[in-house]
Amino acid sequence: MTESEGYISEINIDEIQRLIPHRYPFLLIDKLVDIQLGLKATGIKNVTMNEWFFQGHFPEKPIMPGVLIVEAMAQAAGALVIKTLEQQQGHQPQKKRSVFFMSIEEAKFRKPVFPGDTLLLKVTFVKSKGPVWKFSGQAWVGEQLMDEATFTAMITDK
Repeated sequence: MTESEGYISEINIDEIQRLIPHRYPFLLIDKLVDIQLGLKATGIKNVTMNEWFFQGHFPEKPIMPGVLIVEAMAQAAGALVIKTLEQQQGHQPQKKRSVFFMSIEEAKFRKPVFPGDTLLLKVTFVKSKGPVWKFSGQAWVGEQLMDEATFTAMITDK
């Protein structure tokens, strides 16, 4: 399948930063892989001890906060949506778009994520209506399901 058929093998960090407005320290994905526009993608987050949130969560036993894992899933979904909309329009839009959370449902935090883990953030399209998109997401480390949630966001022009 080619990009014109809706498949992209990888979106790197430069492209992610073009697609979504998040920046350090709140950009929580490093790249996207296995992308099927409008359907699904896998975000990758390499969790390191240098992350800002480990200073307070928790210094003696650092654990990545579950809500930030859900945020990382949403960032992967947001980049997927904007790339999908660009392809549907046949060009890169002149206006920047933003993605805003509307709801988080059925969040389950199953296992802790530690420094050194590589998170695979699997996001799958559920439905959309106008600018509102709903996704299900799962965060994996290796073969272990760590977290999951269903979330809804609105895509707006800046």
